Amino acid sequence: MSKKTAVIGASPNDARYSFRATKMLSDYNHEVVPLGIRKGVIGKHEIIVDWPKVIDDLNTVTLYIGPQRQPQYYDYIINLKPKRVIFNPGTENPEFESKLHDAGIETENACTLVMLSTSQY
Repeated sequence: MSKKTAVIGASPNDARYSFRATKMLSDYNHEVVPLGIRKGVIGKHEIIVDWPKVIDDLNTVTLYIGPQRQPQYYDYIINLKPKRVIFNPGTENPEFESKLHDAGIETENACTLVMLSTSQY
């Protein structure tokens, strides 16, 4: 089943995990919405720099920004109303996790790439 996923911190740099995750999500037939701060392309996806206020039918947000940069996005992510937020290694943030839980949003401290490759996504 396809799970529409927003990749926050998407980068056109092919050495970045956000780049790999965007490609892998697409390869596994998940609709992907790459949100970043720099224009670029990942596979067939343009990185969106003017982030939309609404993303219909959003299942998952997968984070590729460190905890020190996350506070400015707390309200944005909560208002997207995803079913879950994945904190990839290095993005773990107990404060934000608590806010997400209070909003009824599930969280996981996991690696999107590993989840996909082991059929746990």
